[in-house]
Amino acid sequence: AKSGLFTMGTDRLTVKRVIAEHNGQWGIAQEHSTRGVFRNNTARSNGDAGLFLANNVKAEQGAKDSKGAVIDHNRLEDNRIGITVRRLRNLAVTRNYVTGNCAGVFVVGDENKPRAGALVVSDNLVDRNNKYCPKTARLPYLKGSGIVLTGTEKALVTRNRVTGHTGKSPLSGGIVLFKSFVGATSEKNRITGNRLADNSPADLVNQEATKTGNAFTGNA
Repeated sequence: AKSGLFTMGTDRLTVKRVIAEHNGQWGIAQEHSTRGVFRNNTARSNGDAGLFLANNVKAEQGAKDSKGAVIDHNRLEDNRIGITVRRLRNLAVTRNYVTGNCAGVFVVGDENKPRAGALVVSDNLVDRNNKYCPKTARLPYLKGSGIVLTGTEKALVTRNRVTGHTGKSPLSGGIVLFKSFVGATSEKNRITGNRLADNSPADLVNQEATKTGNAFTGNA
């Protein structure tokens, strides 16, 4: 009814070659942990995120330093969100295949300090995440979102291939910067060297103010 695999309070835990499917909430999830490695897993048809990492699931707290957690070479499909990283810093989301979800990758922060961010999202294939999911108390409806940064600072989004997303949600598009649900801005993020195609309303969507220091460079 909830999670396929859930871990809390761990250090250097490795989760690999797990198939997590048809769970009510998360496929594979972790909180209050450091240096976790999630590699070569499949999360499919889960009610919320296929793979979910957070500082604290229930309490309002600042972002936790994950001390180098890694989400690498996983397959996420037909979930509400493929990968969610919430209120964390210092980790890498790399070389994952994310397809057929309502949204591909979410990096989520808010007004708490320290802010979520100082992380890398790179070398992922994020393709046709066009499933429809209704709105919740925190988010509008989801459809056609590739990589979304919301309330995040100093994230590097690079060398990703983001294709085939289409939708009319405020969060629709290839790579999207958007204020958090409490209005916290996304600041000083770098979106560079990505390849994008066939995303609507646009490949790159910046819904932030012009003075937040976000940089879009060298994207094709």
